[in-house]
Amino acid sequence: MTHEETSQLMDDILEVRKRIDGLSIVIVEHEMGVIERITNRCVVLNFGRKIAAGTFAEIAADRMVQEAYLGLK
Repeated sequence: MTHEETSQLMDDILEVRKRIDGLSIVIVEHEMGVIERITNRCVVLNFGRKIAAGTFAEIAADRMVQEAYLGLK
């Protein structure tokens, strides 16, 4: 998917979410910029197990998430 296509998809998701109150959308995504832009709350899985949940800022600061996705030790 090109950057332009990804950007358009994010715009579309945000528009649907705005139109339908209380809607939950499940997205599997590894691009942190996408997650940051379109989520209010997110859950992070590592090998199928939940390792973090919260706002983007909370999960981005979580040490387990950093170790799993950025390779930090």
